[in-house]
Amino acid sequence: MKVCIPVQENKGLESIAYNHFGSAPFFLIYDLESEQIKVIENEDLHHAHGMCQPLKALGGEMVDAILVGGIGAGALMKLSNQGIKAYRVANETVLKNIERLKRNELAEFSMNNSCDHHDCGH
Repeated sequence: MKVCIPVQENKGLESIAYNHFGSAPFFLIYDLESEQIKVIENEDLHHAHGMCQPLKALGGEMVDAILVGGIGAGALMKLSNQGIKAYRVANETVLKNIERLKRNELAEFSMNNSCDHHDCGH
């Protein structure tokens, strides 16, 4: 299983999970099986509000899940249509949030708890 964790800066597994998918400068892609890490730049960073293109943002990387503090309804719907789940994380390191995912401690985002604007305070 490959997971994507949006981050402000690349510090590997010690990076802090970012609070909003669309405005994250980087995405850390982590393969739970091989424990390989890849960091990519957000290819859709400067999109207009409400126009996030999550698959463009990921630059063609295929992932199974997104671990993030917040995500807009449009991005959530586009990811869901591709079979990609999004989980709400704590403002902790990537490693701690991955451990929480493995223990099934992360809540999955739904349309009811997605963000409706960039500064939604999550």
